[in-house]
This record gives sequence, structure tokens and C-alpha cells, in this order.
Amino acid sequence: MSVLVFRARHVEQAVSPDRAVEAVRDAFVAHARGEWTMPPKVYVTNYPAGDFRAMPALGGGNALLKWITSFPRNPLQGLPTVTGVVLVSNAETGQLRAVLDAGSVTALRTGAAAVLAAEALARVDAASATVIGAGVNGRAAARTFVARGRPVNVWDVDSTRAGEVARDLGCGVAQSRDEALADDIVVTVTPGHEVLFAEGTLRPGQHISLMGADGPGKAEVAGPELARAHLFCDDWEQASHGGELAHAVEGGLVAQADVTQLGDVLGGTAAGRVSDEEITAFDSTGLAIQDLAIALAALERADEIPDLATLEL
Repeated sequence: MSVLVFRARHVEQAVSPDRAVEAVRDAFVAHARGEWTMPPKVYVTNYPAGDFRAMPALGGGNALLKWITSFPRNPLQGLPTVTGVVLVSNAETGQLRAVLDAGSVTALRTGAAAVLAAEALARVDAASATVIGAGVNGRAAARTFVARGRPVNVWDVDSTRAGEVARDLGCGVAQSRDEALADDIVVTVTPGHEVLFAEGTLRPGQHISLMGADGPGKAEVAGPELARAHLFCDDWEQASHGGELAHAVEGGLVAQADVTQLGDVLGGTAAGRVSDEEITAFDSTGLAIQDLAIALAALERADEIPDLATLEL
């Protein structure tokens, strides 16, 4: 059995930010229609150090399993926060087709989901956008905005890191956190250990894509403030148990009837924004179907990558 091995650079070479957005859009719609399926992700926790996640999915004639970590303190030791592998198998024969670097797949689909939600839910005349958090996934979100032709600023508690991302991508730097939080579109990609939007801080007409609170106990928005928004998520089961919505659900502030899954909006079976004045908020927990979409997009271009390795099993 010959298995293709995609290192991070191979994934990035094969899948552009634009292609990632289209692939993730198609995955959301396929999932909403029941054509692609996935059980909720499984967490194996070792807090406060971090956690491990197992994420399976089935779609497009393929099955996927992602085994990935989130260890926020790793950069202090010179190690990446996110590591892991994505396995893709033929769904008809069970034969393993490819192994992909999980960090690069995750960054591409995180950036794609953040920007896709903004494009679907923000005001048509939204003029300003900021990504808060300039780590790997924050960089990916900013890079995707740039690729889609939207000017964007970045902000990070580490101003040097924000400056490096801005220089690399050709985008701006927000001068303060308050300035960043006031933009028409705000994407938050933080560890989720600190509330960014306190009560009364969201502005009418604003859109926020919340990418950081992807596990139990994390939050980037105060519960009562979240309840003021028109709410959307990637997947209700995941978001209500381990996403930004979880603390608001536990507090009785938000129920399933208050939340629309983004795939239903993209598929045309549910409404998105209904007025210029309302606040829209998208809770992203990260879906295995998104990983599958990126992995299949990479496999489409495998023949164009000259140094792609093959593992013989």
C-alpha cells in the first residue's frame, strides 16, 4: 500500500486560501444536506498543559481521522501549539490514501471558516476588519482576508508578532485592543482564556467570528453579551458543549432555537443577517468535515508537487 505524505509546505503549496474557502463552503453545505457526516470530536484532556482531539468524518468517497493537539504554553518552550496528523482513507476499500500535517490543514480551514462566516453574515457595507491574535491560525485568517481582497488589520498582545504578520502579509496593525474590538468585522483567534467582549461592548451592525473558544472552559465573549447577538455556529452539538456557546447555554442564556448552523445559511435553507443594525456572531469549534475538504483539495493537486513523499506500508 502506497500512502502519500504531505508535509506542511506541501499542504500550503497545494491549497491556496481562496481554494480553502471554496472547499470549506462546499463541506458546510454537504454536511447540512446530510451528504457528509461526522460524529462530535472527542477530547482527551491534560489540563492545564493542553488537550488531544480525535476528529473523524466521512464524505466524498473518503473517510478522515484527525489526531491533533492544543498546548497553548508550548511556544514558551519553542514548540508549536498545534501538532498532529490527518489520515485519509478510501471509504469503499478502507485503504489509507494519505497522511497530512494537521497544523497546516487546521490553519487553512480555520482561516477559511472565519472569513467565510464574515462574508456570509457581515453587513454588505462593512468597511473595516481586524483579526485579534497573530498566532498560526490568526495569521491564516488574516492571509485569507487578504487573498479575498479585503483590507484587514491584526492585533496581538505581542505587538512584535502582530507587526511581523502585518509585514509578511501586507496588512495593517490595530493600534490598540479597543480599536481592534470596534471594527465592523472582528475575528478572534485567542487561547480563549480571557473574555474580549465584556457586557455592552458589541456595536450595532458588527460581525464577530469567534475562533478561539474551541474547548471546554474557554470564552472570548461574556455570556449576556453573546445572547444579544444573532447567533450562528459551525455545528450545534460541538458548539453547545465545547465552543463559545457552551457557557451561555449552561447559564440558560442561549438555547438551540436561538442558533443557526452556518451550513444552513450557505445552503439557502436558513436566513443569515436580517438587518444592518443587528449583531451577528459565529461560533467556530472546528469541524472534521472542514479538514476533509482541505485534505481532498490537497490530494487533487498531488501530481503537481514534485517532492511529495510516498510511504510504503
